[in-house]
Amino acid sequence: MGTDACTVTRQGSRRGAFAASPHALRAQAAHPPRALEGVTRVDTAQQQSRQIAGATRIDEALRAGQPLGLVLVHREATNPAVQAVVARAAAAGIRVRRVTPNVLWRLGRTTVPDEIMALVGPAPTTDLEQVLGRPGAIWLLAGLTYPSNAGVAIRTAEVSGAAAVIIDGPFNNAARRSALRISVRSDWFMPVLWLGAHATLEAARPTARTVIGIELTGAHAPWEIDLTGDPLFVVGGETNGIPADVIARCHQIIRIPMQGFIPSYNLQAAMAAIATERLRQLR
Repeated sequence: MGTDACTVTRQGSRRGAFAASPHALRAQAAHPPRALEGVTRVDTAQQQSRQIAGATRIDEALRAGQPLGLVLVHREATNPAVQAVVARAAAAGIRVRRVTPNVLWRLGRTTVPDEIMALVGPAPTTDLEQVLGRPGAIWLLAGLTYPSNAGVAIRTAEVSGAAAVIIDGPFNNAARRSALRISVRSDWFMPVLWLGAHATLEAARPTARTVIGIELTGAHAPWEIDLTGDPLFVVGGETNGIPADVIARCHQIIRIPMQGFIPSYNLQAAMAAIATERLRQLR
């Protein structure tokens, strides 16, 4: 998708970007898209926010045995109720991060943020097998090169409730740290793994995940197929899109319609379009 996006394969020419590749045609022939009609909807609990806030709500969750992956608390909090919840969370083995008021304000859902908030669900992990076993959508970003694109992509995935993001790209430690800062530290709330695309797809083979590539070579728009369940979405690098050998391993290829002169969306817009359509289908 151009120089700042990653869902279009440019196979040496503009014409190649708009023609269905043999890899895409074979993938779609082997795995026809699932129609939306008759889809079994996901339980509404899976659509709820991962965030709960306030000492009372978090205390109730802890007493009820609800899994919490992280607690964020104002680093200067003195409220006895907040301190009691922090102690109870720590005793339960839940990680507690003491953060600035600005962090709580940025992540909060109210004008006046609470002094304490918690992540509903398991803590993020870097274990690929565990990640693949968790419910929800996973995003595989194959061939990214810019930390800024990676960071905003990670944030987009987390906001939409993804189970994880896996990045295959030439990122050293400094570039990874930069990407995670740009993501607003989404890795605190969702697994972010730095692994090769083929290793990821090979590990996903025994699972029931449908591998869905997002490319101009796709024959179906996002709303024409079933995006519910636990898909593994694949998007490609900023210049060359999804590598052909990765496209060949996709079960389905979908495209995002465009009408403008510029022949591509940026990465974040493409991901947001797919993620939003998936959330619509889950309702």
